[in-house]
Formats: sequence, C-alpha cells, structure tokens
Amino acid sequence: MEAENRNLLIDGVKVFGIELDEKTVDAFDLYSMELLKWNRKINLTAVREEKEVVLKHFIDSLSVFSHLPESGSLFDVGSGAGFPGIPLKMVNPRLYVTLIDSVQKKVDFQNHIIRALGLKEIEAIHGRIQDQEVLQRYEGQFDVVISRAFSDLQTFLSLTYPFLKKGGMAVAMKGRGLKEELRLISERERVSYQLKKDHTFLLPFSPYRRSILVFEKRSP
Repeated sequence: MEAENRNLLIDGVKVFGIELDEKTVDAFDLYSMELLKWNRKINLTAVREEKEVVLKHFIDSLSVFSHLPESGSLFDVGSGAGFPGIPLKMVNPRLYVTLIDSVQKKVDFQNHIIRALGLKEIEAIHGRIQDQEVLQRYEGQFDVVISRAFSDLQTFLSLTYPFLKKGGMAVAMKGRGLKEELRLISERERVSYQLKKDHTFLLPFSPYRRSILVFEKRSP
C-alpha cells in the first residue's frame, strides 16, 4: 500500500476512535493487495484503485465501530468481499463474526482472506438468509446483524429479525435516500424494532455522505 494510502487509512479511522498499529495496517495492506488481484480475474467489487479500497471499503466499514458492542456475535449479511465484517474483526478480535453471501466466488475470497490474515472465530458461509437451512442453523444466535448493501431497509429488518437474540441490534449502513426508506418501513417492523440511533456523516477526507441506523429488537 502506498504511504499516502496508509496514512489515509490511519487518519481516517481515528475519526471513529480507532488507533491502528503497524501490524494491523500491514494486514489491511495485504487485504487490499489480494482484493485488487482477485478483482482483475473475478468481479468482487466495482472499486479498482487502492485509494478507493481504503476509503470506500476499509474506512467505510469501520465507520460503524463505535456503534457496536465491544464483544459478542455479529452476522454480516450480503458481505460481498468481506465488508464490513472482516475489517471489524481485524480491529476488534473479541467479535465472533459470521459472513454470508449468495455468490460463491465472493465467499471463496472471504475464506482466502481469513486464512491469509490468520483470523480466528470468524466464518464465511455460502447461502441466503431466506434459506430454511440457514435459518435453522442460526436462528436467535446473534447480538448484531449488519449490512452495508444487502437490500432496502424494510427487507433487511424483516429478514434478519429471526437471527437476532432478544434485545439484539440490527445495524443498517446506508447512503442516500434514507429518509424515504425510513418512511416506507411497515407497521410490522415498527412494532418489531425500536430505532435507537440515526447517525449521518461525511466519510473522512471525502464528499461521500453515509448514514448508520441502529435498531433494537423488541420482544415478540
């Protein structure tokens, strides 16, 4: 990773209360290198430049850091090339992370990175949360379910509800159109969840507007 991009990563995540040591920055360097290498052969992400990987994937993934518990189980739905679950695991080893994606080649890449970085207590599975076998295996197991680009807000809340423990959190990372998505949430989701946080901000060193919504699962 170029020195400019290493500094961008270090300074960018400081905004979210994260101090990266040299070993962790080196791990992100490896992640970026492998992502760009794999991306030349298979389509993992539309991002093609190292700086954009740092900004739009690494820093963006870690923007949710302060809104999550210090430990517990996290379910990253539609994780693509591992975002935000793998970066969150890299900076907080006390999280137990499960990644799920419906595209096998993306899960293959996730497993490759997990092995390359030597990460423990993290797994990547191929499937959809609508699949009955996935629901049977993971129902009611997670403290947090999270997604960066899985679906619209109502679909995300509806489909992930069964996977959360009582009092667990559903965290949606969004860009534009947030107010309209909130307005369209059905009465069912309004009863099932309580909106605890609604945080909108600019991604550090960029013009990109982001929003983080944190919902708490209510009792049935």
